[in-house]
Amino acid sequence: MLALALLAGCASTPERGGTYTVKRGDTLYSIAFRHKLDYRDLARWNNIGRDYVIYPGQTLRLSASGKGSARTASSTPRATTPARKAPPAPRQPAIPTGPPVKWQWPVSGGTATLTSRPNGGQGLMIAGKSGDDVRAAGPGRVVYTGSGLLGYGQLIIVKHNETYLSAYGHLQSVLIQEGDAVTAGQRIATMGNGPQGSPQLYFEIRINGTPGNPLSLLPQR
Repeated sequence: MLALALLAGCASTPERGGTYTVKRGDTLYSIAFRHKLDYRDLARWNNIGRDYVIYPGQTLRLSASGKGSARTASSTPRATTPARKAPPAPRQPAIPTGPPVKWQWPVSGGTATLTSRPNGGQGLMIAGKSGDDVRAAGPGRVVYTGSGLLGYGQLIIVKHNETYLSAYGHLQSVLIQEGDAVTAGQRIATMGNGPQGSPQLYFEIRINGTPGNPLSLLPQR
């Protein structure tokens, strides 16, 4: 049963300003996700290559007209180690260039509540039990795992093609790594507790960087 109430939960307020200074642990995908941008635009505005490698201390523009440069840091980085190494080539699956994706639910059962995020876009809060399996909603490649995005807890982001990303938040455990290829229905994590302390998964599908309504893409239950 789907509860279609609009909620203001699971908030994550993007930083303001025209630039962002890369922190250790950031990836281009996580920065774009945080600011509700298309990662391809972010790379283009900052002259970043297709490897999408960024460095701690690097200053990124957050718009085409923003100040700053991808190669200019607010201070000289102490180390030359990338914030995240580009995934090894052998582990990268062939990613389609666009839709369609045959979507499936990331968890079996549980009440799904459509939420409206304060900074725009929508997602689903799906109730369940602590430790429930969380599965990939479609085939793709893992482009982020971590807890560096405020309001999502432990988070996984999967790139399905050049149009779609899916995100899985409030995880108890993560069973894959950045760069891994995943198949639809593959077990990638276990469910943890949401902001209110009850077991639930936060799930998003982003279309060119914008969180869409997952219910318009997922199969009917």
